[in-house]
Amino acid sequence: MTDDSGLRPEQIPPLMHGEVAPFRGVAGRFEAFLPSPCVQNHAANLAFLPDGTLTCVWFGGTMEGMGDISIYMSRLASGANQWSQPEKMSDDPAKSEQNPIIFVAPDGRVWLLYTSQVSGNQDGAIVKCRISQDGGHSFDPPVVLCDTPGTFVRQPIVVNDNGAWLLPAFRCIGEPGQRWTGKVDTAAVLVSRDQGRSWTMTDVPDSIGAVHMNIVPLGGRRMVAFYRNRFAEQVLRSWSMDDGLSWSAPEPADLPNNNSSIQAVSLSGGRIGMVYNHSNASMSTDRRLSLYDEIEVENTAVDASSDVAAEKPENKGRGGAIWGVPRAPLSLSISRDGGRSFDGRQDLDTGDGYCLTNNSKDALNREYSYPAIVEGPDGALHIAYTYYRRAIKYVRLDPPAVAGI
Repeated sequence: MTDDSGLRPEQIPPLMHGEVAPFRGVAGRFEAFLPSPCVQNHAANLAFLPDGTLTCVWFGGTMEGMGDISIYMSRLASGANQWSQPEKMSDDPAKSEQNPIIFVAPDGRVWLLYTSQVSGNQDGAIVKCRISQDGGHSFDPPVVLCDTPGTFVRQPIVVNDNGAWLLPAFRCIGEPGQRWTGKVDTAAVLVSRDQGRSWTMTDVPDSIGAVHMNIVPLGGRRMVAFYRNRFAEQVLRSWSMDDGLSWSAPEPADLPNNNSSIQAVSLSGGRIGMVYNHSNASMSTDRRLSLYDEIEVENTAVDASSDVAAEKPENKGRGGAIWGVPRAPLSLSISRDGGRSFDGRQDLDTGDGYCLTNNSKDALNREYSYPAIVEGPDGALHIAYTYYRRAIKYVRLDPPAVAGI
């Protein structure tokens, strides 16, 4: 049986009405699907505004990389159980605007940051921002924050103890005569010592394949950073002993990674919570050529079998980025030793995680991905993530639902 769109019932996502409701059978867990006018919705980030409103920003349109991809924002007022209808926060019809971040600066201003690129050319991306002077109610027009081509962001700004702003970034690097595939991307930190008026970029050493750098302060001058791994092996990790101004080379952590985004955050009691896909290339043979193969090759998916040389031992880590590994399950794990180890995994969503296509129009994609996580003042965990690239799903875990992890 199908509906008028020709989709099977199991392919149709739940209604995106934004109401936060108890999750059947799990005490202390609440869920919602954020409202959106878009066919595709991806790459959520969460932040609390100064008045206690929880905001979620993401990008939406027809398909990642297309010119109609724009940034959207929805709000959940303190104590409310209804996400607002989304506001369109960017609208450049010639650019795909992606990976939004909300940052509440120490002076109370609210920053919206996002990337801007043409089609699937991430090596040409720049970073733009809009600033709110009134706590996030309205925003100034967009300006360019970083015009170095190929600069991408995904994770929140961290302010160190000396007041410097640390914006983790990754550098999407193209190779001569080839379109971007991600295989030589590296990590960097944009640092501002003047409250965002100017920025300098510092590269993370030996960081080929380490992207989506996610900085977590540990106290004192120590920080740890976690990374997505372009080669779909393990989550990567590095350390800073000087307030995030310099970093060790990334090394494997004890969680798998499938070349999809993660997010970690400091929690009460000195813990770190990470949401990620418990999946990597060793767990599946699914492969695709690149993130944008449906755009790059006349909207036709490309067989990735010709790229299997990238996985030979002698080429591992340098032969090519690995795409298409299932993006499921989506899991939460906790570290109690400053990020050295993680345990107590809890799966938030399970399925086959099929992501050999970004197609949302025909409901072909079935990934759970790109998580965001913040802790509320009451100890509840707020999590948002991509659901089949059709919706942004929100989950709240009250303290009793987290205690057993």
